[in-house]
Amino acid sequence: MRSFSRRHGKSKAIVQLDCISAHGQTRLQDSDLPLVFVIRNERHLLPSFLRHYRNLGVTRFICTDDRSTDGTTDYLLAQDDVDVWTSPVRYKEARRGRAWRERLFDLYGHDRWYVNVDSDEYLIYEDHGVTPLRNAIQALEGCRHTRMAAPMLDMYPLDLNEAKVEDLAHLDPWDIASHFDADGYELRVKKRALSIRGGPRRREFNEDLELIKYPLIYWDGDCQLGTSIHQPVPYARNFVPPMGVLLHFKFFSDVEEKARQAIQGGQYYNNSCAYRAVMDRLGANGGLRLGTISSTEFTGVDQLLELGFFARLPKPEKSVQFVSGPKLWPSRAPLPST
Repeated sequence: MRSFSRRHGKSKAIVQLDCISAHGQTRLQDSDLPLVFVIRNERHLLPSFLRHYRNLGVTRFICTDDRSTDGTTDYLLAQDDVDVWTSPVRYKEARRGRAWRERLFDLYGHDRWYVNVDSDEYLIYEDHGVTPLRNAIQALEGCRHTRMAAPMLDMYPLDLNEAKVEDLAHLDPWDIASHFDADGYELRVKKRALSIRGGPRRREFNEDLELIKYPLIYWDGDCQLGTSIHQPVPYARNFVPPMGVLLHFKFFSDVEEKARQAIQGGQYYNNSCAYRAVMDRLGANGGLRLGTISSTEFTGVDQLLELGFFARLPKPEKSVQFVSGPKLWPSRAPLPST
């Protein structure tokens, strides 16, 4: 077992990580494309999650497991291409996982590209089925971008009772949670980053959560995750056109149990307010129905391109201008920075 600690923040608190994989920490080669993620009790998603990113060209998965109890840890330890880390510090104390991620970037090396996602986030982009992430990175580098911006698109089933988590053993999550809101979003240009808000969690739970992330990031000595994973430092690098989407999967038949566990654990943002909102809706209606007039069945990446959720990858020696999509982004000029 190999242990590391890092001091962070004004309080100088120590954040410790221990690699528990039998093979120990993997030494990355220049040809490797690593993915960093944080997980707790997501065993049902892991087969499709690992398969999706392996198909995109990820060669090494680097994970902090926050005390999973559902078989997640054992499953990950059985994967030859996964390095599993644990910590005596909980998710909330680790700045909601950001301190873990920053430490892992330090350990595995600066001046390289990383995929930086959660275990319920699936990155897709133009021709992702035939274009590996290495090619997408080359396209970004051709525009001198060091990050890929991507909105998080909350996916949901029309009938939660039919969205069995057991079916994830042989199906991709979008085959089960197959719908999304095709409109009802806002894009703002703020001082630190782009901001995207809206979607089903605003209309159903009155939760105005930030939906922009940077799932592909070139990590160098100037980078930090700062106060929010949605606004990494340096801020100037955040103003790039979205060229991908993170399909985000929170809503399956076990949503009530997951929300209850999150509330009891008390590790999430603002006293687990997003999960409390889910429980309130379940209690008020005796069931959660996310379908609405805006609900659209997901048919593939071309559909999201047509709807304007993101831009196509740039061609060699061509720059990409940020253009509002026909439905998702407001057609008016960007709102003033706030």
